[in-house]
Amino acid sequence: MSVRVRFAPSPTGFLHIGGLRTALYNYLFARHHGGQFILRIEDTDQERTVPGAVENIIEMLRWAGLEFDEGPHVGGPYGPYVQSQRLELYRQQVQVLLERGAAYYAFDTPEELERMRARQRAAGVAPKYDRFGMRNSFTLPEGEVQRLLAEGAPAVVRMAVPLDRTVSFTDVIRGVITVNARDLDDQVLLKSDGFPTYHLANVVDDHFMRITHVIRGEEWIPSTPKHVLLYEAFGWEMPQFAHLPLLLNPDRSKLSKRHGDVAVEDFRRQGYFPEALVNFVALLGWNPTADREIFSLPELIASFELERVNRAAAIVDRNKLDWMNAQYLRMLPLERLARELQPWLREAGYPEYPLEYLQRVIALLRERVTRLPEILIFGDYMFVPPRHYDWEYLRKYWRPELPEWLQQLLGELEDVEPFTAELIGQRVRSFIEARGATLRAIVHPLRLILTGKSVGAGMFETMEVLGKSECLRRLHKFLQEQLPVLQAQLE
Repeated sequence: MSVRVRFAPSPTGFLHIGGLRTALYNYLFARHHGGQFILRIEDTDQERTVPGAVENIIEMLRWAGLEFDEGPHVGGPYGPYVQSQRLELYRQQVQVLLERGAAYYAFDTPEELERMRARQRAAGVAPKYDRFGMRNSFTLPEGEVQRLLAEGAPAVVRMAVPLDRTVSFTDVIRGVITVNARDLDDQVLLKSDGFPTYHLANVVDDHFMRITHVIRGEEWIPSTPKHVLLYEAFGWEMPQFAHLPLLLNPDRSKLSKRHGDVAVEDFRRQGYFPEALVNFVALLGWNPTADREIFSLPELIASFELERVNRAAAIVDRNKLDWMNAQYLRMLPLERLARELQPWLREAGYPEYPLEYLQRVIALLRERVTRLPEILIFGDYMFVPPRHYDWEYLRKYWRPELPEWLQQLLGELEDVEPFTAELIGQRVRSFIEARGATLRAIVHPLRLILTGKSVGAGMFETMEVLGKSECLRRLHKFLQEQLPVLQAQLE
């Protein structure tokens, strides 16, 4: 049978980085084996459904480069792919379980259930449904059960967990896992509103969608024995299970919004490349080799093996992501980077610039930033003249003859043609050596005048990209407007 895997998020919020990892591992596994990758929306908890969440999930996965073979947005032979559109199927399958004695009706009110839990807590017992002490098919006469159902009394369907056995399954990552059935709860399968719970819908859908491998987060391990019992009750072949390790913050606390951005949308908004984020997420719990860390998506597909996924929790280190993103910033084509920088420029209110100019700016500055939009902060002077100057920086290099030198240098630069970094450097060096000073005596003041800052890319390379007319204009304006103010303060 061909490999078929699914990513089955609940639309209760935007796509989390942990969800991206689960989707990615399913995608890599499917593509590695030439199988199918399916999207299923598990929206049975209608109260927690967030408007726009499904669209965000699909958009973010597409942004990350993960394309589905089947799903609500592309169709497929086993749809519909939204659980709220499959309710009749779940009700039919619940009837099968009821007829086989693998499930039963329960009529308890929320208040009765809370009193039950309170009694169990007071007795030091872990709260679990008391099959023989509550109002259900085991404790009520058959006629009473039928009467309540006929009258439309609120009822749920619970799983009848066998009490005298163990339940085992083999996890591809963790090996054999065995639990005592007595430790399992009689889980609700069908709620009183007619909607299934995760457990029923998950198993039914995986069967009817022909899922061969269930790859999901570690938090679902406690639920898996219940799913095994359901597969057995239906008489269905089980898929193979693989539970991925938890994602933790560097302090080993659980990854959550409280500790910073965790939604994929947040990372996109901050300027991370999809290739970098996918590369980073792929290595959260798995690495195809110990001697490198930068992999393309095709390389990840070719190397992916579920058996090599670690059991231990993976640390989400933002410093590592920044380093990785910086590697992609240096590798990706300048034309693409220039196009991607344009929306950031518009958002910042900067003028429109030709793509050729943007490419030259990016080539000049990309070694000095980790994310593309940081160029607008680090190198804002490449798009607008300096608004503020680091005066303390200039004071360090101030000398009485500097105003005269700058005026003379203005004339020297007017004669440089073509205005290249090499010729600019030659002219400036000759100029300052003729005055018995070192290059730093003029380059540092020149940097402040043209950029307003004390750090940046090579000064002569920066001047070449800015262009002759802009450099001369900024130098002339500084001499006319700013230098007299500075001289008055220093003299």
